[in-house]
Amino acid sequence: MQRLNSIYLHLLDDVSLDFVRYLYPQINWKNRLIMLKGQKGVGKTTMLLQHIKQAFDDPNSVFYVSADNSWFATHTIVDLADYLVSHGKTHLFLDEVHKYNGWDKQIKEIYDSYPKLKVVVTGSSMLHLDESDADLSRRCRTYTMQGLSFREYLKLEGIVDLPALSLEDILEKHESIAARLTNKLPVLKYFEQYLINGYYPFYKEEGDGFLQRLENVVNVIIQVEIPSVTKVEYESVYKIKVLLGILAQRNPYTLNVQELSSLLGASRDSVYKMLQLLHRAALIRRLFQKDGGLKLVQKPEKILFDNTNLMYALSESTDAGTMRETFFSSMLSSHKLCMPQQGDLLVDNKYLFEVGGRKKGYKQIADVTDSYVVADGIDVGIGNKIPLWMFGMLY
Repeated sequence: MQRLNSIYLHLLDDVSLDFVRYLYPQINWKNRLIMLKGQKGVGKTTMLLQHIKQAFDDPNSVFYVSADNSWFATHTIVDLADYLVSHGKTHLFLDEVHKYNGWDKQIKEIYDSYPKLKVVVTGSSMLHLDESDADLSRRCRTYTMQGLSFREYLKLEGIVDLPALSLEDILEKHESIAARLTNKLPVLKYFEQYLINGYYPFYKEEGDGFLQRLENVVNVIIQVEIPSVTKVEYESVYKIKVLLGILAQRNPYTLNVQELSSLLGASRDSVYKMLQLLHRAALIRRLFQKDGGLKLVQKPEKILFDNTNLMYALSESTDAGTMRETFFSSMLSSHKLCMPQQGDLLVDNKYLFEVGGRKKGYKQIADVTDSYVVADGIDVGIGNKIPLWMFGMLY
């Protein structure tokens, strides 16, 4: 236990408060049980330590530990909780909880048996956490952390510190907001950099090796995390990897399940299951038709990567159109996104968007109420034509 405490205090001493993720003020830290989800590398560990540093005058009144520590080879999470309560600790911050087998039952037992101990758990394996969500849902407040927005990237780089905007702010005030900002900054230059390596905060420590590390993270998800949750055979894991490779090369706008089934030598149902797993692992995003009925259960109309950094890490060449839609969807992930009959994306069943290059016009969405063109390659928009980069200010 002394070694665990030493590791915790060392990590706490090293953490900086200079940059705090967007989600921090949205969390109700007073809840008895909090689950923080998010892809590996988006900053969950840092945020836990920042909270301890900011909220507790005495760091010895709380405890932080990662569930992958070797201490748990001979001890349980309940053992830890019992020790902490008997020594007057009030909070347990348990990182990478999915790496402890049977963690959900242990957390449930702690919640029921130690009512005075507040617990915050984090996990990078969305698959493992989703499998256990149902059993803890009545007890747990769950939050999901996205990767860096373009706004956060600008702040982390020390370029400019801007407030987050609502979608309505962007739709109504984008001209004046963009004019003020682009008058001082070469926004498009920074935006191009962000698309390649700005979504995951660990780009700061990796430098030129960032995309290789990101590719390695994807391989771990496919080869280790998916099999551990679904108990699929090696052949199925191989096909999932091949499927992701196909999507990386084509990233199709309209999903052709029959073609994928033929290329993979797999049934249509197997292809749907693979796509669902990749979506749950936060590697791809499935977009469905509005009011699609049974189609919502089965066939997505479009497949995009979760974010543009993944596109660059997994594909030798990136399609500009797909990149634009991937960024736009990524920044609006907290909103409801659907495939409309016309245009590219319907947001919150209200706003229709056509996404394209700087010369993109209104032809596809002419005379549609609440419709907008989102154009890449422009600093400032006009009327219902809005710069793509501005949607990176949403959080």
